[in-house]
Amino acid sequence: MQKQILKQMQRKLQESLTRVQEDLASQVVEGMAGGGAVVVKANGQQHIVGVKIDPSVVDPESVDLLEDLVLTACKDALEKSQALAGEKMGALTQGMNIPGLPF
Repeated sequence: MQKQILKQMQRKLQESLTRVQEDLASQVVEGMAGGGAVVVKANGQQHIVGVKIDPSVVDPESVDLLEDLVLTACKDALEKSQALAGEKMGALTQGMNIPGLPF
């Protein structure tokens, strides 16, 4: 009986995790650098899904600056994506102490 209840709880948790992961894949956050000159979009699964660069910062003499801006915007987007994932997963596992889950 207890084994059956545990299996049912495990199945429900797995279904909830799948829904949250699908939701995270569809949500997009933006990271910016240079006052919005470089914008990087990432989904809630920490995948970069877009990059937009203002043409005014494209200067062949300043490639190093552009690379730094893109890197900074990527880091910003991924940090926001990780925060979003933590928020969504934390809501799902609130009150549970599940080994292996960082939330």
